[in-house]
Amino acid sequence: MASGRNDDALTWDGDDDPTLAAASSARPGQHDTEPETVVLPEGYTAVGKGSDRIGGAATDEDVDADDAPAPRREAAAPVRDRPLGNVALVSLGVLGGIYLLFTVGWIIGGIRLDPIAVLLVSPAASVPAVWLAVLAPALWFVTVFLVTRRSPAWLRFTLLGVGVLLLVPWPFIMLGAVGS
Repeated sequence: MASGRNDDALTWDGDDDPTLAAASSARPGQHDTEPETVVLPEGYTAVGKGSDRIGGAATDEDVDADDAPAPRREAAAPVRDRPLGNVALVSLGVLGGIYLLFTVGWIIGGIRLDPIAVLLVSPAASVPAVWLAVLAPALWFVTVFLVTRRSPAWLRFTLLGVGVLLLVPWPFIMLGAVGS
């Protein structure tokens, strides 16, 4: 510890460490006696707490070329998606794994049902039906994920849960990997 700084991970001191960069010279509880006046770009109005300290619209003298307001965003421009939290990301991973297992279950179940399906319906009908069943879990997951990008997280997880209930690979569950 040649620098005089205690780098132990289990200590709580260090708030007065001179090597840490301070955001401003004033502490959070202290206020300057003369508040800084902020000038808004043209067309903007300050509302809410502290709006009395905000100045009116900027004049040409107040705005430099670098500080000019950005042009307004078009209505058709995409809105940024909400970032997902850690629990939501892990839950999406678990649900994605379930849907992947359902896809494998539909493949195995479709292979097991193929000899029986040929007796009941034409292969021209059973093969596309098996392929749709195999692709259904992946299509459901991707569709729900894309459609609910700007929706609340509870809606996304509700729709993914409904898909888990609807897309259960019944041929695999009833016949198993070996069958009878």
